[in-house]
Amino acid sequence: VQLQACGGGLVQPGGCLRLSCAASRDIANINVMAWYRQAPGKERELVARIGSSRSRNYADAVKGRFTISKDNVKNTLYLQMNSLKPEDTAVYYCYAMIVAALQPAVDYWGQGTLVTVSS
Repeated sequence: VQLQACGGGLVQPGGCLRLSCAASRDIANINVMAWYRQAPGKERELVARIGSSRSRNYADAVKGRFTISKDNVKNTLYLQMNSLKPEDTAVYYCYAMIVAALQPAVDYWGQGTLVTVSS
């Protein structure tokens, strides 16, 4: 599956952005989709993930501010980011994990989209 992320940009502290990740196939049964981010000089970290049943998990740093969702008709994953802080500045990556019957899990990554939070 190919993942195409977009929606990054420059925003002031307190502002909001919505990231989108378009998938090249049906996402309804993808086991896990997620957003990761990597800030300069830091390791990539999980921001939020959503399961095929729409169960959601968030990193503590973004709880209450970010919302992950998906549209199974448009085959698109979203990340709504509100109350952005300078420390949210990073390259954001879309991720999918697919587990086929009797096969090991396979990870897929989209290209990153840069989010810069600065005044």
